[in-house]
Amino acid sequence: MKLIAILFLCSTLLTSLAQEDQQQEIDCNDEDVFKAVDAALKKYNSRSKSGNQFVLYRITEVTKTVKQNAFYSIKYEIKEGDCPVQSNKTWQDCDYKEPGQAATGECTATIGKRPNMKFSVASQTCHITPAEGPVVTSQYECLGCVHPISTASPDLDPVLRHAIQYFNNHTDHSHLFALKEVKKAQKQVVSGWNYEVTYLIQKTNCSKENFKVLTLDCNVLPNGDTGECTDLAYMDPQLRIASFLQKCEILPGEDFVLPPTRLCVGCPKEIPVDSPRLKEALTHSITKLNAENNATFFFKIDVVHRATSQVVAGTKYVIEFTARETTCSKESNKELTESCEINKLGEILKCTADVIVVPWENKIYPTVKCQSQGKTTLMKRPPGFSPFRSVQMAETKEGTTKQLRSCVYEGRPQEAGTEPTSESEVS
Repeated sequence: MKLIAILFLCSTLLTSLAQEDQQQEIDCNDEDVFKAVDAALKKYNSRSKSGNQFVLYRITEVTKTVKQNAFYSIKYEIKEGDCPVQSNKTWQDCDYKEPGQAATGECTATIGKRPNMKFSVASQTCHITPAEGPVVTSQYECLGCVHPISTASPDLDPVLRHAIQYFNNHTDHSHLFALKEVKKAQKQVVSGWNYEVTYLIQKTNCSKENFKVLTLDCNVLPNGDTGECTDLAYMDPQLRIASFLQKCEILPGEDFVLPPTRLCVGCPKEIPVDSPRLKEALTHSITKLNAENNATFFFKIDVVHRATSQVVAGTKYVIEFTARETTCSKESNKELTESCEINKLGEILKCTADVIVVPWENKIYPTVKCQSQGKTTLMKRPPGFSPFRSVQMAETKEGTTKQLRSCVYEGRPQEAGTEPTSESEVS
């Protein structure tokens, strides 16, 4: 009888041990899933020395293995946020960048949960896709190898400026050409840097007879000649283009050149929202806004959406931007400073500023009109509310379709048991 009891206990123990070693899929509403992904993403962001932090987009797969400690195998997707890695903010405090400007990534991580309830990342691999660019790995073992870089990388700016100037100075075309689009780029670290860039150029309305270099008056002709160029450039450690080779193929177009007398010098022209020319106009705009409204707290500019410049009796700027309430009150602060942080629950204004700059009189005349977009408030979440929303995905393999469920990150949990929402959505 004792022998039977011992055999029964041993079989039960072996069965339980075998079950513990088995991997099991778990729901993303498991309270530990978010903590595990948070640990993995924080570790990934901490390794970056420059650029922006990445923000969780969704979790696509979670399995859990229970031995002495619990281990999570997680696949998740990330998007580039608007917080620099040096900002001392967590990824939950960041918003996604605009879709066309945000890099994306896919990560696979193994995270262990120790008896002290802390999560540690055992291994992690992330593959990053630059904004509208090819897939690159987050780290390169071969520092001297050629690897793709984002077509929007600021490292390309001096190479592209040199390339356009080189083309306009060394070809016999009657008009200047301007950069249209960068198609792909790659970089190699040597004693300096090697670049290979492929890009499109397009003919402008500026003739070489009247214009020596490209100016703001040079606009591309919609039906003008276009070309595709591939350049090889070597930049030395002193950041000089020491070697350059260019190959371009030009395709003729149905161009129409406006006579010089009909060039619209006084017409509004789009300018980049991050142009240094806007800095002074934006400073006077927000100062004017804070001086004229009766709010208790200062506002600061959050996002510039669009800007134009126009030659009048001086220069007229028309700027569309979003301003948000800060934590600095007008009672305790004499003026808006860089240390004034945006109040995430404060009022939001949609504004348009007309700013006339007359440099020879050293005068600036700003006019600002704003419309309130409401406030951001906090709605209470029910107990155990998950930061994820489950969505269905279809995976097709060899003629069969399998329904999968992924968990999309809904937003930043700014307080325990709360979630952000727009005031206009609260009934």
